Amino acid sequence: MNLTELGYVAGWRLVRALPRPVVAAAFQAGADRAHRTRGKGATRLRANLRRVVGPEMPEAELDALVRRGLRSYARYWMEAFRLPSLSRQQILDGFDLGGSDMLVADVAAGRGAVVALPHAGNWDAAGAWVAASGLPITTVAERLQSDGVYKRFLAFRESLGMEILPSHGGARPAFDVLVERLGAGTVVPLLADRDLSARGVEVDFFDGRTRMPAGPALLAIRTGAPLYVASLWYEPEMPRAQLEGPLPVPAPDSAPLDERVRVLTQRIADCLAAGIARHPQDWHMLQRMWLDQRGSTGGGSTAPPPPASAGPV
Repeated sequence: MNLTELGYVAGWRLVRALPRPVVAAAFQAGADRAHRTRGKGATRLRANLRRVVGPEMPEAELDALVRRGLRSYARYWMEAFRLPSLSRQQILDGFDLGGSDMLVADVAAGRGAVVALPHAGNWDAAGAWVAASGLPITTVAERLQSDGVYKRFLAFRESLGMEILPSHGGARPAFDVLVERLGAGTVVPLLADRDLSARGVEVDFFDGRTRMPAGPALLAIRTGAPLYVASLWYEPEMPRAQLEGPLPVPAPDSAPLDERVRVLTQRIADCLAAGIARHPQDWHMLQRMWLDQRGSTGGGSTAPPPPASAGPV
């Protein structure tokens, strides 16, 4: 077990053992320290939020927004560490998902549903809520650099009732398995707001160009499953989410497949942007986001990435 894995294990055990107010105060203090020291993660978040709010917001207001954003990110980590200790009823009582009746109807009809998510609010709590509600849920986990940490987060999510597929290296391609799961009436949530690899689909996003994963759009086109976009944010008492959709899917004879995927991915990007604009402080994007971001802060972040994030398929 390396030091990174030891840190995660210690975090899980300590955060779950201490009273929530004590842990919350400690995580908030850590966020405020990150804000004061202005490391790479805080600097990248500031640059990303400037794109969201535009040039009109005064620097002092942007600075306050960045501080709230770092506190939101710290809250996500605190809640992720504590989530496995919650009972099923606590999970159900501790999250609100607007539009969940649409998912219930989709599962009952046997057609499943694709849900595109941003790195915002608490998407782990959202997945746990869906599973605790008795709905089948399958997603994809990106392999982390530390295999030990990856396996622990895999076990963590599986303990919450989610089926987790590896983004690569599995017995079968993740996309093929997801197609089958959707045909069996499963909810498939996928983080969809960032994919700077060569496979990503280039889209307009807050007046800039970026790439987003093709997976959500391609799955909806391939299977006919409804495609929703979720907005996620925090209220003082609990994390919340709201589903929008289903999005209109281009007709098969309207354009070649790659163009239909591009059009639908742009629709996803537009919905994601609307949700992020409503709650910018809860968008946890501490990494490079836009294609034109360069320079000393352009190559990533020292901030820890979200654990085993569902990625492109």
